[in-house]
Amino acid sequence: MLDVCDTLEEVERRALESLRPPPRLTLSDWVEQNVYLPHGVSSLPGLVQLWPFQREIADAIGDPAIERVTLVKPVRVGFTTLLTGALGAFVANDPAPILALLPTEADCRDYMVSEIEPIFSASPALADALGDAKDESGRNTILSRRFPGGSLKIVAAKAPRNLRRHTARVLLVDEADGMEVTAEGPPIALAEKRTLSFADRKIVIGSTPTFDGSSYILRSYALSDRRIFEVPCFDCHDPHEIAWSDIQWPEGRPLEAYYVCPSCGSVVPERHKPEMVNAGAWRANAPEVIGHAGFRLNALVSLLPNASWGKLASEFVAAKGDRTTLQVFVNTILAQGFRADGGEEIDDEALAKRAEAFSCEAMPEAVLLITAGVDVQRDRLEVTLLGWAEDGTMFVLKSLVIWGRPADDATWAELDELLKSRFAHPFGGTLPIEATAVDSGDGETQADVYRFCFPRASRRVFAIKGDGGFRRQFIERSSSKAQGGLLFIVGVDPIKDHLAAKLNSPGAVRFSDTLPASWYEQLCSERAVVRYSRGQPVRRFERIPGRRAEALDTVVYAIAVRHLLNPNWAARAEALRSPELALAPAPRPRVIRSSWIDG
Repeated sequence: MLDVCDTLEEVERRALESLRPPPRLTLSDWVEQNVYLPHGVSSLPGLVQLWPFQREIADAIGDPAIERVTLVKPVRVGFTTLLTGALGAFVANDPAPILALLPTEADCRDYMVSEIEPIFSASPALADALGDAKDESGRNTILSRRFPGGSLKIVAAKAPRNLRRHTARVLLVDEADGMEVTAEGPPIALAEKRTLSFADRKIVIGSTPTFDGSSYILRSYALSDRRIFEVPCFDCHDPHEIAWSDIQWPEGRPLEAYYVCPSCGSVVPERHKPEMVNAGAWRANAPEVIGHAGFRLNALVSLLPNASWGKLASEFVAAKGDRTTLQVFVNTILAQGFRADGGEEIDDEALAKRAEAFSCEAMPEAVLLITAGVDVQRDRLEVTLLGWAEDGTMFVLKSLVIWGRPADDATWAELDELLKSRFAHPFGGTLPIEATAVDSGDGETQADVYRFCFPRASRRVFAIKGDGGFRRQFIERSSSKAQGGLLFIVGVDPIKDHLAAKLNSPGAVRFSDTLPASWYEQLCSERAVVRYSRGQPVRRFERIPGRRAEALDTVVYAIAVRHLLNPNWAARAEALRSPELALAPAPRPRVIRSSWIDG
């Protein structure tokens, strides 16, 4: 009988125990106990193991007393995985309307397909949480999911009108500095308005910074409690944030880079970094700020093998000679805004004094490739020919004007003859024009450009259209067919930034002495400035009053089509030395005609 009573008591105890709510975990503990990384997402599949500097970031995201979290981040610190883990915690434990904002539609799809779906599927606590994108109800899509108690919407910042239809208690923003002000205003501000009806809202914003002075993430961090991650010195134990100025290496041997303590001057080799990072802690520089946790982190504390101090020092040595690659290092490794000098005008007279005695008729030996850029005006075509060397040096070989209206066939016939030209090379062979970009952005001349370019696509004569925005690719194929032909979109702002960097690097751009003085003035016709648009600082290129820009435009187009080519430099040099292997434009594809279709 006693055994029966004991059994009943045990049943009662277990029944009551089953009603006890699970212990409340910090977000970092929950992520480490429930989120799995599958093969294909991580080189170390299995349960997530957060690095020491990730734990406090995660706990701030999960803290209901903190409304806003800002993270100034580099690459190689696992923020996307941390964001996905936080998303899973909300879905599983604190369901709510969730809105994720990313720069483009492609980013949204990639995040869902490459991160969310694989990680959720691999994690038992999340495996069925979001349902199937192809459910029978039709309410779920690839970027819109419903789950008990909440929903998840992933929206592109380039389509802000989509934000009108959504309200959210949780807003997750990734790559904020990649989002540009739209006609309806700043997309992040629009997204934040969708959270105003929730008193317990949570806003998490992370990004790699871009330009100092116009960076959204740096402005947001400045309004936070401004936390930095400090590690103790291996010798004196004084805590410091590891700064790039503290990383040194023997002359010519960056792979042997080490840390120098600012307090005691001790040299700390790479092998002690894990111990230092594990003992590190966050410190708030503005602890009086309540409800807004801000974190600033650089890749110098990352424990990944490809983020060792020696590896990063080698990347810096390779990048420092070019302002464009240096900016990538400053933004993505140091997580700092790049201080561009683009607001200063480039001296066109100084550029003209660098002219050298070469041309298309006296080709430099280093030139192994030629591209062309064509700007279409109402009464003429302006053309610039660029030569390219294996080391990336750009030679401005020729500039010319073809007079005539774009509506006249004779105008295009003259351009066609030019593009068929071959130029004698000192090695003995001849060089053709490998690729040409013709601007079709003018609505009045667009049809004429299409009519000329589309039949010549096999000769790499391409219609292009310029588009603004510093996050664009140099050149990419248009997603829509342009009257059945091939159209490319050129990212004019990043190319202009790239060109400005090359012009400021001695020897990176060389000029023929056949160029007129007016051409240099046109090349230097714009400068990068920061202007306010709808209350937000926006960096853009602005025309210097009174200057024409045809030379700049043609050079931008010729640079763009260079990035469609992948030359074998050694084979090119050999072909030029052997006239029987003379370089030729790409042959037209063979067309097999059907006698039945032709009648």
